[in-house]
Amino acid sequence: MAVTGGLLLLFVTAHMVGNLKFFFGAEEFDGYAAWLRTIGAPALHHEWFLWIQRTGLLLCVLLHIGTATSLAVRARRARPVRYRHRPAVQGSYAARTMRWGGVIVALFVVYHLLDLTVGVLNPHGEHGEVHANVVADFAPERWYVTLFYALAVIVLGFHVQHGLRSAFQSLGRGDARTLDLVATGYAVALVVGFLAVPVAVLVGVGS
Repeated sequence: MAVTGGLLLLFVTAHMVGNLKFFFGAEEFDGYAAWLRTIGAPALHHEWFLWIQRTGLLLCVLLHIGTATSLAVRARRARPVRYRHRPAVQGSYAARTMRWGGVIVALFVVYHLLDLTVGVLNPHGEHGEVHANVVADFAPERWYVTLFYALAVIVLGFHVQHGLRSAFQSLGRGDARTLDLVATGYAVALVVGFLAVPVAVLVGVGS
């Protein structure tokens, strides 16, 4: 779970940083999107890298979900008889909602791909016009899309925060307070980075 989670986190971080090129204008943002399709050329044909990446990410997601399910089953088998009285366990919101958070993020990814990758749910939906697609997607009159995006990103932030803290703790790296600060800081940076573009479009900046 830690390995697949780490690989997915690397992709999410790179994706967030790439999104910020939106603020450099339509030409540079569209050029960046076009460049992604040529990575590895001439050794790799057009878009081969993207499809290799997508396949790898899909495998990571399936393994991540499979491992989570396996751990849940093992935990249940370890205690087949329920506690007669189980006192409340202190834990963060992220820890208590980790599984559902993962499901919400997975569902959002499907919508996100249909919207900004395939384009069938995007009001503009023109291949290669990535900047225009983003502007059309988060236009003020489509505030509900921005709200849905924001909620999904915040859920992702909670998921990342708890996942990072758990991974570091399992490895015995640092004290609890330091782990909390590092994990929370990373998660907040991701959330702010992802929300910067839709909020900017919503208020008319960069469009």
